This record gives sequence, structure tokens and C-alpha cells, in this order.
Amino acid sequence: MARYIEGRNRSQSFLLPENIDDYINQENPVRAVEAFVDALDLAQLGFGRAVPADTGRPSYHPSTMLKIYLYGYLNRIQSSRRLEREAGRNLELMWLTGRLAPDFKTMAEFRRENGSAIRATCCQFVTLCRSLDLFTQAVVAVDGSKFKAVNNRDKNFTVAKVGKRLEQVDASIARHLATLDRADREGGDVTQAKASRLKEKIEGLRGQMQFLKEMQRAVEAAPDQQISLTDPDARSMATSGRGTGIVGYNVQTAVDIKHHLIVAHDVTNEGHDRTQLVPMGSVRSRRQAAQKSLSWPTAATSTAIRCWPARALACCPASPRRSRPAAPSAGSLPGDTSSTMQQRTIIPVRPAST
Repeated sequence: MARYIEGRNRSQSFLLPENIDDYINQENPVRAVEAFVDALDLAQLGFGRAVPADTGRPSYHPSTMLKIYLYGYLNRIQSSRRLEREAGRNLELMWLTGRLAPDFKTMAEFRRENGSAIRATCCQFVTLCRSLDLFTQAVVAVDGSKFKAVNNRDKNFTVAKVGKRLEQVDASIARHLATLDRADREGGDVTQAKASRLKEKIEGLRGQMQFLKEMQRAVEAAPDQQISLTDPDARSMATSGRGTGIVGYNVQTAVDIKHHLIVAHDVTNEGHDRTQLVPMGSVRSRRQAAQKSLSWPTAATSTAIRCWPARALACCPASPRRSRPAAPSAGSLPGDTSSTMQQRTIIPVRPAST
């Protein structure tokens, strides 16, 4: 092993074991996560189980779950199953949670039951950034991003989609009927078995035809002429790639141009950004007025937070707001290429006083 960098012997024993805190340097972002969460009043923010019950099995402290949640988004680990694995092998997460490793179901339930509290945590983070004079610039950038919903493209119906599927089913029925006519002319046992299978396929296609006709009437009666079966609020949206439309939501984000911190965000199901500038301005104004009543609870943690990237709170859950009924030509259909345009608008805003 000469002339190579040698590692330590993993079976070597030490009189005084190494401290896990020695592996986390002072500039590590997990220390900022620790300082930020410990300074929050979780009960006031609305987190469940912030006050422990007198009876029953002890639960994990909400601060521990929130630290795991923020660490996951800070490091692009959004799956609760992956977070469960990381909690048992990731040294930073072990330090952050005190070597606690909740299972994935516990993490998923925490995320589902505390959505409003996590949004309130985002407001506290924006308040902290304002107290640190990180929003001193008078300009923010507004842009939209498409996020896929839990709704298959086959479960989303528009006027164009229903018409195309009706044509496909009609062509399949005509093809099977022609094959059935040839089988009747040829005769034979094998042909009879094939004809029986064809009749079953034709009956199934006719059932699909009836379903599509009923769906066509429902789509035409819908306000925006679009229906999603699995996620009713999701809408079909075109993306930059040709023929790669998704069924999902349009997330609008306002970002400070200097520190790239998220000032405000909102979720809509409109497939374009052309009418989102004014609504985002009103959202920011409302949240700014609400955040003026908040004060950062512990000023001593400000220094530790300065090194913390803001993307840990960039993907917080938000309830989609219903968009105004839009005509199909407004960009909500997959065939409209105008909705693939991503809009980035710079608007001046008044810097908040601290």
C-alpha cells in the first residue's frame, strides 16, 4: 500500500469513541435547520401532537418530523421511503434527529396531517428572511412551472381527446367487422373460434363507444370543457416537448432576484402563465400583510440561518386554487402549442420594512 493514501482500520478500537458532532462542521446547513426548527413555536403554528398526551404510546416530537421533512427537501429526497432509509444511514440526518428513524408511514402521515402548519412555517421563514434584510431589493421574478398530478393522461378528457378516441374506436370496430366477414366466408373450426373472439372484442369496443359518448356530453357541459377522473382539479397542460403534455398543476413562484429566496407561491390549474402576473401580485400583498403581524421568536438564531439555502421550503404543499372557467383556446388543451411558453416577468415591488 506504499505511495497510496491509506484509510483507517475499521476494526481499530478507541479508548474514547469519536463524537458524531465532530463529523458535522459549523457551516453545515443542517445546523441552520436545527436552529430554525428549535426556535419555532410548533403549537402556535398548528402542528399536531405539539403537546404530548398523558396516556398512550409516546409519539415522535413534531420538531423531529419537521427536521426530517425540511432535510429531505433541502437534499431533494421527497419520498418517505427514501427518508426512512436515509435516517438509518445518513450521518447528517442521524445528527439532526438524535439517531431517531421513524418509518415511512409516520413520515407520510405527518406530511398529510400538517399541511397548513408547514405553510405557516414557510411564512415564518419569509419573516426571518425579511428580518435579516434579505428582501431589500425592489424587484422579484415571477415564473411558472408544471407539476404532474396523480392522474393518468388516459383518465383526462377534453373535447379533442374524446373526438380522437371515438375515431380510434370506430376504426377498430370497422376493422374487426371486416375480419369477421372474412372468417364467415372461409368457415372451419379454427375460423369459428376466431370469429367468437372477434365478437367479444366488438362488444367491448361498443361499450367503450357508449362510455366515450357519455363523456363527450359531460365534457361539453363542463365550464372549461375538461374532466379529470382521478384528480378532479388537475388539468391537461402542454409542455416544451412536442407531444409531452402532462396532467397536473401550474405552480407560480415569486423569487427575490438577489438571494433567490421564494417570496410567495401559488398553485393554479390554468395551463398558461399569461394571466398569472396580477394574481401573484395580490397573493404577495396578502401574505406580506399577514407576515407583518409575525415576529421572529429568537433573534439569536439569525446568524445560523444566514447560510441556509431557501430551496428547503420551496416545495411546501399548497392547496390548488380553482381557476376561472377558460375556453379550450386559452391554452388548456394539449394541442395548443402557445401554452408551452414559459413566462418570466420582472415586476417591481416595494421592499418591506423591518
